[in-house]
Amino acid sequence: MPELPEVEALKDFLTENLVGHEVVRVLPVAISVLKTYDPPVTAIEGHTVAAVHRHGKFLDLETADGPHFVTHLARAGWLHWKDQLPSGMPRPGKGPLALRVALETGAGFDLTEAGTQKRLAVYVVQDPRQVPGVARLGPDPLADDFDETRFAALLKDERRQLKGALRDQSLIAGVGNAYSDEILHAARMSPFKLASSLTAQETARLYEALRTTLTDAVERSRGVAAGRLKSEKKSGLRVHGRTGEPCPVCGDTIREVSFSDSSLQYCPTCQTGGKPLADRRMSRLLK
Repeated sequence: MPELPEVEALKDFLTENLVGHEVVRVLPVAISVLKTYDPPVTAIEGHTVAAVHRHGKFLDLETADGPHFVTHLARAGWLHWKDQLPSGMPRPGKGPLALRVALETGAGFDLTEAGTQKRLAVYVVQDPRQVPGVARLGPDPLADDFDETRFAALLKDERRQLKGALRDQSLIAGVGNAYSDEILHAARMSPFKLASSLTAQETARLYEALRTTLTDAVERSRGVAAGRLKSEKKSGLRVHGRTGEPCPVCGDTIREVSFSDSSLQYCPTCQTGGKPLADRRMSRLLK
């Protein structure tokens, strides 16, 4: 799933390639992608893109004197830029293509989604806060006013484990499964530790890991073409998705805890005092 750093990089890329250009065609191929109908998705046709914004993991194309085109790429969605879009109409039901946006130059982008779980979402609204997912977002962790004091206040009464708290978009916007693993590894903390149990020193350490991990990922992604952002993300991850590999810090074997629809990775030596965490799904299978 694209998270804050990748969506930030897409925002920068689209700012360079979309702003100042007119949208001439919007072609929805998979109707399931459309989450709003009034105004219709074609309402941005004939309007110039004035700016591109990021709200957590949401991309927001603001048009001049027109509506906002807001999209969330979900778990398996992606944006593919094309300097020259294919001629002709795309055919519904053929491949992962969900929606196409064409500019007056002949360039544009495709939104695609792999797999059978169709969660890619497109909204056309007058105000991005009309999108439920945007309206409920917590603060952006890279915002100038997101300081350690504000972070500590968010966690003070949070009775959930750190892994779940960091992923909650209404608490902190933009962090998902991958970067929560990376942040906790950098902070040398167990994903199962209760957020409200952190000492002032631990809170400071987690805040530093949060900001540094995300900032470094954004910098790695900056200037990378949209089509290469996925591979760039994977190459920069130290523990997430690296079960069985040696930890780049201490050399211990990276372990995994599996859930019904996701998993987390961590280093026992760096994060849990050398003790493996219980993998509840595997425990059930072994009974």
